[in-house]
Amino acid sequence: MIDGPSSPGPLATYRALRQAGKLDPDPAQLLAAEKLQSLAKALSGYRPGGNGSGWKARLGLARRRETPPQGLYLFGDPGRGKSMLMDLFFEHADVERKRRVHFHAFMLDVHERMHRFRQAVAGEPIGPLAAELAEESWLLCFDEFQVNDIADAMILGRLFEALLESGVVVVATSNFAPDDLYKDGLQRELFLPFIALLKEKLDVLHLEGGIDWRRRRIRGMRTYHTPLGPAATAALDSAFAVLADGAPAKPEVLTFHGRDLTVRRAAKGVAQFTFDELCQSPLGPADFLAIAQHFRTVIVDGIPVLTPERRNEAQRLVTLIDELYEHRVHLICAAEAEPDQICPAGKVAILFRRTASRLIEMQSAEYLEQAHLT
Repeated sequence: MIDGPSSPGPLATYRALRQAGKLDPDPAQLLAAEKLQSLAKALSGYRPGGNGSGWKARLGLARRRETPPQGLYLFGDPGRGKSMLMDLFFEHADVERKRRVHFHAFMLDVHERMHRFRQAVAGEPIGPLAAELAEESWLLCFDEFQVNDIADAMILGRLFEALLESGVVVVATSNFAPDDLYKDGLQRELFLPFIALLKEKLDVLHLEGGIDWRRRRIRGMRTYHTPLGPAATAALDSAFAVLADGAPAKPEVLTFHGRDLTVRRAAKGVAQFTFDELCQSPLGPADFLAIAQHFRTVIVDGIPVLTPERRNEAQRLVTLIDELYEHRVHLICAAEAEPDQICPAGKVAILFRRTASRLIEMQSAEYLEQAHLT
């Protein structure tokens, strides 16, 4: 949706959600909504200007370059409503070419494009890569901005300098203050100029204190349903609707290691699967790692009792639960039996004891209070 003359904009939409009782009072969220409203207004009809080259520029006929609006870096603890605010902003941003992407997925895309450029032509790929990205998107919105990888850290400064010089406006949400990005990382001193650039070019706003709304919604929610059947499936569908803020489920493609994994039902960091999709398909640890890193909540329906002849499916379920647990993903599932009865016999049964223990722990309030580790 792009705002027209009578469109409400992110701030009015936020206030309407408050008045409808869908959001509780939160002064920090209100301040962020006001900042995003100002940026949305500044971006109305925005398009980057020319680069000052060519015959029109030499004759003084080129259109003067428009000064880009200052972007925004919104950070705070998990569950503070950053993604919800980004949704409101992105929906109403009147920019012809815009892209919203999880930062991890963006960097995977960047590395794949760099590999393509290196194969096609010799030389430094950052320039042509930045030009390609800037042509595609004049507004880049990043969710879950963080830097854990030295390869990402080493290219971010040059890439973002080129993007910002091209007039791309950046809006990002993060769990980390700019000064805490890539903290204690290898050769971090080489990353510090990027942090300085980020603080210079983007308005930095801390979404302070308050309540973790995401964990508040899942607190008290039943996360393990048995037996299987229409009632359990309906409970999972209801949980998806609540945790995704009522957003419709859509397919989402995760790109990693040069391959794609299509998640049929996803919205706002929540993914919904059947057991067959995850454990009867030829998926492996890399697929489950991508799911665990990308989604804060995973919903799985149809977990059966796994007899010895279904050891392959049992092994995949073990691997899946390990990745979800290690990344503190919230799991909501429906199973044919209680955790310690899912894999009662066979070669995988001994290994499954740990999985059953984890399935029980993942229902606990202590586990559900932990932040997602992307």
